[in-house]
Amino acid sequence: MSSIEMIEAAAARLRGHARETPLLSSPFLDDIAERRVLVKPECLQHTGSFKFRGAWSAISALDETARKRGVIAYSSGNHAQGVAYAAARHGISSVIIMPSDAPQLKIENTRALGAEVVLYDRANESREEIGEALADQRGLTLIRPYDEPQVIAGQGTTGLEIARQARELGVTKADVLVCCGGGGLTSGIALALEHHAPGLRPRPCEPEGFDDVKRSLASGTIQNNNASSGNICDAILTPQPGRITFPILQRLCGPGLSVSEQEALHSMALASLRLKIVLEPGGAVSLASALFRKDQIEGEAVIVVASGGNVDPQIFKDALEFLT
Repeated sequence: MSSIEMIEAAAARLRGHARETPLLSSPFLDDIAERRVLVKPECLQHTGSFKFRGAWSAISALDETARKRGVIAYSSGNHAQGVAYAAARHGISSVIIMPSDAPQLKIENTRALGAEVVLYDRANESREEIGEALADQRGLTLIRPYDEPQVIAGQGTTGLEIARQARELGVTKADVLVCCGGGGLTSGIALALEHHAPGLRPRPCEPEGFDDVKRSLASGTIQNNNASSGNICDAILTPQPGRITFPILQRLCGPGLSVSEQEALHSMALASLRLKIVLEPGGAVSLASALFRKDQIEGEAVIVVASGGNVDPQIFKDALEFLT
């Protein structure tokens, strides 16, 4: 199980390898949200998302023998690229299982980073079964995208940075909105904030129709999504919260938030115009929650984790139409 000690150890291993992302602000966003908005742009992290943190944490924690055999992961794209890049930086091989309908940019980037990509049909095949079979056949270490203690620890380093940066800005009480799929980033941040900034309350943010974490928190039991695809927020479409992550989310998080595809696109446009950053839809649901669910947020400030920016050009073009 992940702990604050694991997160702090991961931070030490990540030092000099991961980028420390800032907290950005814009008076124009503050006006829309009717409070101070501080955005942590993990889209500026290596490979365009926070996933590099967890990938490096997991690979760097392996013993040398296991590491040399190589690693395998399954992902719609961001975990894929994070693992591929972290593996390449360690000089080891990686195999990544990706859905055939993942954004082409993410598939191409993962291959370009040196990984062997295995495509599957997410409607009819199980990535978990494929991953475990290949791991057994080839002697590879499986690095799960969120239900993996060392991955959660790596993502938790985002929370260590938020705690310090918010304190430096005089923010000691606020909701921290986090784009949430299986809950690795949200639970890691929650553990870090519990120890270093207890006045900051993490809240998972999801697309409408795929808000399994929000519904799970409300009901007290793990809930599933009815569909596995069919939303532009591909980066955070997971069937249900993780077995490891959900108890952490249940203990430490406030109520979940959910937004529409159109609100995510609108937020991408506003992030580009006002903050000069590029977000993907799944990485923008936190900002969309801050801007369009302001009546469900408490406090004079809100912190937004903009988790990724790996967006296909056509979707980004669709988003920018909100500015015309």
